[in-house]
Amino acid sequence: MSLVVYLAAFVFGMTSVLLFRRPRRAVRNPLTVSTCVAIVLGALVFVCAAPATLSTVNELTGTPNFGAPLTYGMLSAYSCSVLVLLINWRGGSRERVRRRVRCVVAAYALLITAIVVLFLLADADTERLTDLDTYYAGTPFMREMILLYLLGHSVAMLVMCAVCVRWAREVDGPLRTGLRLILVGALLDLVGFQVTKYTAIVARWTGHDLDFLSTTLAPPMAALAALLCSAGYLLPSAVAQWLALGDHRRLAPLWCLVKSVSTAPKPPAGWWRLPRARLQWREVSIHDALLALAPYFDHRVRERVRDHALRAGRSPHEARLAAEAALLADAARRAAAREEPPRTAGTYRLHATEVSGTGGLVELAQALHRPAAGGSAPDGAAASSLPGSMTEPEEPHVA
Repeated sequence: MSLVVYLAAFVFGMTSVLLFRRPRRAVRNPLTVSTCVAIVLGALVFVCAAPATLSTVNELTGTPNFGAPLTYGMLSAYSCSVLVLLINWRGGSRERVRRRVRCVVAAYALLITAIVVLFLLADADTERLTDLDTYYAGTPFMREMILLYLLGHSVAMLVMCAVCVRWAREVDGPLRTGLRLILVGALLDLVGFQVTKYTAIVARWTGHDLDFLSTTLAPPMAALAALLCSAGYLLPSAVAQWLALGDHRRLAPLWCLVKSVSTAPKPPAGWWRLPRARLQWREVSIHDALLALAPYFDHRVRERVRDHALRAGRSPHEARLAAEAALLADAARRAAAREEPPRTAGTYRLHATEVSGTGGLVELAQALHRPAAGGSAPDGAAASSLPGSMTEPEEPHVA
């Protein structure tokens, strides 16, 4: 049983490491902090609940069952952190969020204090490592302590289920899938862990023996619930990193074209930098390069390619992208050759600079390798600048 519990703790802990990889930036985000605190406390609950840990704690303290209030207090702290996470996730005014967080922390601080006091008042001299909840189900003060920790955890899981159901209707994509995974994990915790605990305890009160529900069924159900919840926490971030990796690769042609004129500071070296960080730096650097190339924009090139694309049957948006790709390629050539800016240069905003996110830059990057229109290029000086034309230089090496 200890192996299963330790494995669940390891999964929970690794989730927090992945979410909290950049401490200086993460501590500024209450949502990230509360998420990582909840995950770390969840991992500590599993560590404390392992029979091997309980035996060691009891031996070191010299107090039979000292690991019980330690585990139950840690579980209550985890329940509190879950509610704090939900408060930060929902958002609102800073003062309102802080007030709610303080109320929740105060309530669970009283709960943890009550657990410790009840344990001190109880007569629990017989060490129980796996069946303490049922063995002491009828013992004064121990009975109340057990019910208190279960009720505190049940409240947190019920609130989490309600919030996940409501938010899953308002969002879509990976976030909705993540919420559904968290919901399944919370329901499994409620049914597979808490309901089995309640049932085994009530059975003891009525003179029946259903201890196997608490000792055999509940621990693996709690571990599986933790696995699903951690997957739900990670999924939106993992999908975002995957999408960022794709955009980073699709921006490579554009970056290879303009990187020689970019003056943006280079990022710190390191293979460990996640795709979103790499994409953010590449996006900033490309925008910086576009500003540097703006004086070299020859609008005769743009107008010629745009008109040619429209005559070839392309949509206005596709014609604009083809024209801007040719305009940018011509500007990069002029800048590399240290030519004087053309007399037709003027103020013009590329489509990629008018839209938020990386979508505009990705479209521009893809247009660089797309034929201007119908496989033929217009005559004139612009021909050598057209993406996909016969005179296009070798494809740049992707960094």
